[in-house]
Amino acid sequence: MANFYLDNKDLQYHLSHPLMKRIIELKERNFADAKLYDYAPQDTEDALDSYRRVLDIVGEVCGEVIAANAESVDHEGPRVVNDHVEYASGTVKNIEALIEAGLGGMTLPRKYDGLNMPVTCFAMANEMVARADAGFENIWGLQDCAETINEFASEEIKMKFLPRVSAGETCAMDLTEPDAGSDLGAVMLKASWDEEAQTWRLNGCKRFITNGDGDISLVLARTEEGTKDARGLSMLIYDKRDGGVKVRRIENKLGIKGSPTCELVFNNAPATLVGDRKMGLIKYVMSLMNAARLGISAQSTGLCEAAYREALKYAQEREQFGKPIIKFAAVAEMLKNMEAKTLASRALLYETARFVDIYKQLNHISHDRSLEAEERQEMKFYNRLADGFTPLAKMFASEYANEVAYDSIQIHGGSGYMKDYACERLYRDARIMNIYEGTTQLQVVAAINHVTKGTYLEQIMRYEEEATSEATKPMFDKLVELRKTYESIVERVENMDKESAGYKDFHARRLVEIAGYIIMSHIMLRQAREVESDYLNPTKIFVKYAVKKIAEAVTYIEASEGSDVELFKA
Repeated sequence: MANFYLDNKDLQYHLSHPLMKRIIELKERNFADAKLYDYAPQDTEDALDSYRRVLDIVGEVCGEVIAANAESVDHEGPRVVNDHVEYASGTVKNIEALIEAGLGGMTLPRKYDGLNMPVTCFAMANEMVARADAGFENIWGLQDCAETINEFASEEIKMKFLPRVSAGETCAMDLTEPDAGSDLGAVMLKASWDEEAQTWRLNGCKRFITNGDGDISLVLARTEEGTKDARGLSMLIYDKRDGGVKVRRIENKLGIKGSPTCELVFNNAPATLVGDRKMGLIKYVMSLMNAARLGISAQSTGLCEAAYREALKYAQEREQFGKPIIKFAAVAEMLKNMEAKTLASRALLYETARFVDIYKQLNHISHDRSLEAEERQEMKFYNRLADGFTPLAKMFASEYANEVAYDSIQIHGGSGYMKDYACERLYRDARIMNIYEGTTQLQVVAAINHVTKGTYLEQIMRYEEEATSEATKPMFDKLVELRKTYESIVERVENMDKESAGYKDFHARRLVEIAGYIIMSHIMLRQAREVESDYLNPTKIFVKYAVKKIAEAVTYIEASEGSDVELFKA
């Protein structure tokens, strides 16, 4: 039987990270739930064992059900019937399998019938689902919307909606509109208060909404008359049971075809306000988007894993000139680079997820009691790291998904261009990942502040304080050299920016990538030190790759003048 957890030692490695102990302490609140629920863990080891068991179940469902349905779902796709979405038959089976396995509400507290698992474990589940079918991950992964409800909604709203997510109902986040894509401040869908019915009414159109006909939707809408910017926007919950929303159409997309991307028409649809008015984009959607970006990082990493495995299997079986093509150096090199990128993407994903977990749990605790001074400092520390690492994780994972999927087709040769092989579907699915939930270019905009404010440099210096080994020492020394180069090149760009406005923006992606390569190399180095048999060779390959990419970026920056910015202006 195929099991996407048990066949992936890398996932199991990340679950055993030392920070998981702190995450469990915070998530379980001194294991108070053990007195209320017979299935709640008694201690840290009990919690880890519970996580392993749940991920084992996810891995089995992914390997046996979701992966088996992926090709038929891609071919059939969803459709609009009577103004609503009907999923492909394989998608229906996937949802039924996950509900039967009790895998709804993974991160939600037990009082809402959730599994109370950390974000890190949910990311692992997302990765496995994406490896099986990246399009279906968009439906499954949106249960993360419930975490936003849990964080910001009233207890009454939480009790109404969260147990339904735990029972398997699907979610959507209705943000973008025909004239408001990346610029969500331009959203104009109107929310008006109906005094007689004592409810909000939504009117307007939303476009490019993933799983747009979900059971429970978080909607960004304009509640303040006469406003045109972010300060007039609020977040509301729409319940599909209440009616008032029609699916105008499902977009005909290049990939992720099992995931219905909808255009929606709201006609006096009733809705409930979440949190405070005017804070919809400024506070709630920004939190929602950060969670979604971590989800796309997991989705991208899962696709990397699938594309790499497809290529490896084909290269081992396909013979040319009397031997398997994996024996040819050119093919072997491609495969090793694909593996290294996949491992690096995963390393950054779970490093980020752990930072998010600690920050999120301390934030939840702060709603119930005042944090101690040390806890406040801890929350501030991990919040900064989570904010800095999330755009890095989304950016690199989604770009690597495209690169690894591209190389997977190349290794398949002409066969890879045909629909007989899964790599063709994976290639199409990958293309959206560095576009939605914020393009790579927008991730750079978010990340560059952490270059100039020193977030990345400070964390790199912390990595340098970690122990090294005889086998990893040469790579460690190289990374120290690269860090010094990074400091120097950041200083150069900042000085040039004072003379030539826009110079820093022009080189922002190069600076962010340099930081990212060094950070991923350090995390890989830690893994190589701890488990040489699994990680030493991939780490050597990735560090060599990082050295090359950093050299290219540095050379370009050093050769550029302030006047170069003018060459690229529209």
